[in-house]
Amino acid sequence: MAHGKKITGFVIFCLTIFMAATAMAKMPGPDPKELWEHITKTSPYTQWKFWDDHKGMLEGDEPHGSFHKVYVNDIAYGSSSVPLEYGAIEVKENYNKKEKLMAITVMYKVKGYNPEAGDWFWVRYSPKGKAKPYGKPKGCVNCHSGAADNDFVFVHEFK
Repeated sequence: MAHGKKITGFVIFCLTIFMAATAMAKMPGPDPKELWEHITKTSPYTQWKFWDDHKGMLEGDEPHGSFHKVYVNDIAYGSSSVPLEYGAIEVKENYNKKEKLMAITVMYKVKGYNPEAGDWFWVRYSPKGKAKPYGKPKGCVNCHSGAADNDFVFVHEFK
C-alpha cells in the first residue's frame, strides 16, 4: 500500500512539473505585441486576480494617474516571496481624475531579460494596445528601483 502512495505522489509531482513547464512554454517573449496578445486574448488580464491587499479601483500616483486597478496572473499571485517566479505579470490600468482609462502598464518577469532590474520587461500601452515605451525604460527602472528589495513591485508587500 505504501508503495502505491509513493508512485501516486511521484506521478502527481511529475504532472505538476510538466504542467508548469507547458504553461511557461506558452508564455510570450519580451515583445510588446506578443505580450499584448497574451494579456488581451490568450489569457485576458481582466479575468485575473487582484493582490489580496490591493483590490479594485484605488487612488494612484503619477506617472500612473489618479486611479488604478492592478491585476496579476496566477504565477504572480502564487509568488509568496521575492523574487517572483518567472512568467509573473502585473497589469495596471491607469485612470485620470474622471476615471477614464488612459494607459495600461505592464511588468512581465522574463528569465535573463534584465538582471539589473529583476528581469522585468516593462511596457506602457495605450488603451487600444499601442506600445511606447517598452523594454527597459529608464523611467520605469529608476522609479521601481525604489522597491528593489520587494522585487521592484510597489503595490504588494511580499514576506
